[in-house]
Amino acid sequence: MSTNQLTLKQIQTAAAGTAAAFRCTLELQPAGGSGTKVFPPTYEGGKYATEGPRYEETEEGRKATSYDRVLLDSVQSQANRMELALLAAWENKEISLPVITVDFSHCDLPKAIRVSSLEAPHRIADALLRDSLHPGEKKKFRECSVGKALDHVDTRNATPLFQFCPTALLFGLWDSTGPKGGGGAKFQRAIVSEIMAEEVKVGIKTSSRIDPAQIQVAAGPLFRAPKGGWTLNADEAVKEKGKPVNVGQDGKPSEANHGNILPSLATGGVVMNRAVQTTVLSLTAIRRLRFPLNGKHDLKVDAAAWTALAALGLCAAILAREQNTDLRSRCQLFPSTPYAWELLDKPGTPPQRFTIDRDGALALFKAALASAIAVGLPWQKEEVVLQPSPQLVELIRRSQQLAAQQVAVEGGN
Repeated sequence: MSTNQLTLKQIQTAAAGTAAAFRCTLELQPAGGSGTKVFPPTYEGGKYATEGPRYEETEEGRKATSYDRVLLDSVQSQANRMELALLAAWENKEISLPVITVDFSHCDLPKAIRVSSLEAPHRIADALLRDSLHPGEKKKFRECSVGKALDHVDTRNATPLFQFCPTALLFGLWDSTGPKGGGGAKFQRAIVSEIMAEEVKVGIKTSSRIDPAQIQVAAGPLFRAPKGGWTLNADEAVKEKGKPVNVGQDGKPSEANHGNILPSLATGGVVMNRAVQTTVLSLTAIRRLRFPLNGKHDLKVDAAAWTALAALGLCAAILAREQNTDLRSRCQLFPSTPYAWELLDKPGTPPQRFTIDRDGALALFKAALASAIAVGLPWQKEEVVLQPSPQLVELIRRSQQLAAQQVAVEGGN
């Protein structure tokens, strides 16, 4: 099957025509080589997200030891990785994007932070933005001109989101924290990506620690100190009902990360036949959106917006590809097949295949955006910086202080 370089004209034709989606299917192997163990993400109870368990009889009874598939990176995680890749490109001035940021850097917090609409979980509808102020208009975010525009968006009026947060039209949005509560605007994901391990065998992991200071259990117990950390003096310790409070469950030095931990075995990691990353950019979902200007619909304007969103989605996936294969500790993957996109257009016929690299993706998006702006679509080029409300600052200050105290207790310093 031949592979061609993707062009802007082809994206325009696909976005405004009958094509269903762009799809990329990529096979991956562990960076350490075939058969190397990798570690999936864990969920409630330390469990992996598995499908199709296969059971074997063991001394402990019937036990699942292999699976058809195990999740290595979820749709939500992949979306976050794509948004962060776009954020990095915007910070490096490689791309123009509307970005709304809550700046905590001047709030005298233990840890200064900045949170953008590309990092906030609910994007432009996130509570961090909602509970902040627009310094220029001196209003709460949802009462300022940008925030109020969200009150009226839906699939037939997506122009304000295109202007202020186009990534919400790609990665999805539910304005559940706004004035309408659960009845707020909803936009489905137009791009989804997921990495699954196939033909998986459950592995074994070991854990142990040798303490060079040879601290013994009998040297305790350790008690919680009033200002964080621990103390051996029961009289100085935090008291509850007149009794000193142990560090952890029973005050062992290991509760403060001191002392030896005996070697142990547990289920952990998987060995797989292969991993597959599947990314789908739905052109059908994008074409459901309408972009009126001054209350009037124009198919030419809609088509320009569809093309820009499709190019932005492709750009996000391609930029994220550079980082996506290193998912977490002991889970770095590397492609074993070429990176190519397929256009699903005419049913019953083989999909067209296209290649596009990082520079090409950036160039296509810039060209698509220029065409969208040329037909009158609004695009917020300057960053909108919000100030957190006093109560939000105090909430974060208390949270950071509690987190620091917890680290001090657990770390013993």
